Amino acid sequence: MTQLNETTLNELVGRILGDLGGAVSVPLVRIGDALDLYKTLKDIGPATADALAGAAGCAPRYVREWLAAQAASGYVHYENGRFSLTPEQAYVFAEPDSPVNLIGAFDTAAAMVENQPKVQSAFKTGRGVAWGDQAGCMFCAVARLFRPGYVNALVQDWLPALGGVVDRLKAGGTVADVGCGHGLSTILMAQAFPNSRFIGYDFHADSIAAATAHARADGLTNVHFKVGRARDFDGSDFDLITCFDCLHDMGDPKTAAAHIRKALKEGGTWMVVEPTAGDTLEDNINPVGRLYYSASTMICVPTSLAQETGLALGAQAGEKRLTEVIRSGGFTHVRRAAQTPLNMVLEAT
Repeated sequence: MTQLNETTLNELVGRILGDLGGAVSVPLVRIGDALDLYKTLKDIGPATADALAGAAGCAPRYVREWLAAQAASGYVHYENGRFSLTPEQAYVFAEPDSPVNLIGAFDTAAAMVENQPKVQSAFKTGRGVAWGDQAGCMFCAVARLFRPGYVNALVQDWLPALGGVVDRLKAGGTVADVGCGHGLSTILMAQAFPNSRFIGYDFHADSIAAATAHARADGLTNVHFKVGRARDFDGSDFDLITCFDCLHDMGDPKTAAAHIRKALKEGGTWMVVEPTAGDTLEDNINPVGRLYYSASTMICVPTSLAQETGLALGAQAGEKRLTEVIRSGGFTHVRRAAQTPLNMVLEAT
């Protein structure tokens, strides 16, 4: 029998217990969000469990147990019989526009678990799982996951990092947001640059319907959405084409890159926002890489393998591989224009 190192074993078990604590917190966090328990606690805290239950319109016994679990997780503060949210906890759980609001990550984790049977079957067949066949509202979860990053960086940092793009958009340009999903990125840009015209494309009809509804609710007249694939969407002479966290999901990103190059006007810019990643596995063995590799296994690789050639770049493709794909479409200049802990922004011309 192999001799076990007790210290190493105990460290591993401790780490796994911590992971399991996070895993079983997924439904509790989603309940807290859905029933406005975090928001209510932020507004009335410090409060007893019964007071929170009354304010939120929930059964006290459930709220007491929920709060105990949240306190044990460090998600809620407990002191002298009362519960509250610290400013940092509120920033994560109760402020939707915070750059570190992570509710969408819990929603995505739940969708990944629901998606397990389809992906598990694909492991044996090698086939993909189409985006439209993903479990539950994966599309809603992913949109919510990326929203905080877009709200806090897209207009403020990412677009200004591109050469001359902001001036063109202020004057009145044309923009295609390819792979727009629920249209959050498209709408943010349309709101910031009312003189420009924006078209959001996505191959998923239900996402386009949701994006159209969002734009209508915001009263925007300079944006509309169409069903279209990255490899052959209609339209041309765009000043800017954007792809937010979707190039690695495409089945044939090289053909998409070539089509995007043709759809840009002379001197136009392609902005590619992708998950932050190094170029090797060794570079990505860290907490961010762990999240992205897991999501890539359950979402990104199956989505790509269900399309066309199924290149399956994966969410941790890295800048070098992405640059190769972008250059294959005829782009001669590619640079990293900006980055955050979770995203890198590539500028291609």
